[in-house]
Amino acid sequence: MKKPLVKVDVVGTSSKKTKNNSRRKFIKMGGLGIAGSTFLLYGCSEEEFNPGGEVETPEPDPTPDPDPDPDPVAFDLGSGDVGILNYAYALEQLEAAFYTQVRAGDYYDGAPQDEKDIFDALYNHEVIHRDFFKAAIIAAAGEDNTLPDLEFDVSSINFDDRTSVLETAMLLEDTGVGAYNGAGDRIADETYLTLAGKIVSVEARHAAAIRSLIDPTGGYFAGDDIVDPSNGLDVARDPADVLAAAGGFITTEFTANNLPEPMTGS
Repeated sequence: MKKPLVKVDVVGTSSKKTKNNSRRKFIKMGGLGIAGSTFLLYGCSEEEFNPGGEVETPEPDPTPDPDPDPDPVAFDLGSGDVGILNYAYALEQLEAAFYTQVRAGDYYDGAPQDEKDIFDALYNHEVIHRDFFKAAIIAAAGEDNTLPDLEFDVSSINFDDRTSVLETAMLLEDTGVGAYNGAGDRIADETYLTLAGKIVSVEARHAAAIRSLIDPTGGYFAGDDIVDPSNGLDVARDPADVLAAAGGFITTEFTANNLPEPMTGS
């Protein structure tokens, strides 16, 4: 069963790119065409241009000119294991972009060394995860089926403020853990499933480290908001919910219409 359209609006560490290049090129070429037509008309006499001597009024073209810069078709994450790999790749791109910005902000610059060490470790892990998924998807399905580099809007985060950074880091890490938990029963290949299990354990340690920075007393370490008190397990989140939550940061549009359903008996 197909998933509903998920339009993920993520602005990366770079500013939004405009789509005006091709439009400018179209206008420029159109201007050259007009200029060329003027020279052509100038070289013809009235009789040569209109031998009949009558001015003909052309019929209006009922078909409107096509959009010179149509929006490209949004990339879809795909189906099966490749779709799940692309899904994880999108989240790892977001986390890597976030920690890149953290390390460039004033909070990190003035933070105690032990906090810097934590953020350095988290940054390195997320970059490794991001690059791993890209290589794995290319190897499995080729570049055309690999999610492109995303752009993100992190303007809502104050990277000079400790609270803003830590709360956002907690949100991303908690969401990442829930995302892997919610995708595990959709992975068919045992190798991918094993790797996802290893990565989610690292993400859980990230979440615990951030929560310990927020509350060193330990009361926030495994709160009821992330651990189901009925079974003591981390929560699992559906991909549609995760992508909707991440959408506030992602500006690159893509869809997740064909992600696999949970496997029966898993």
